[in-house]
Amino acid sequence: MKLVLEILLSVLLHPIAMILMWINLLTRGDMTSFKKFVWFLVSILWGLGPILYVLVAEGSLW
Repeated sequence: MKLVLEILLSVLLHPIAMILMWINLLTRGDMTSFKKFVWFLVSILWGLGPILYVLVAEGSLW
């Protein structure tokens, strides 16, 4: 049950964080388009981290 709750938290909270990050990226004037694109990719890949940690490394979020 704890594993399911951890996965649900990661799946539900990550999209919110990504959207907030994308809004921030769009409004920043001090970054080049290339840097914004790199951060866009990082935000997508970074979200897989908690799920992979729980499933592959037998970790736990708490």
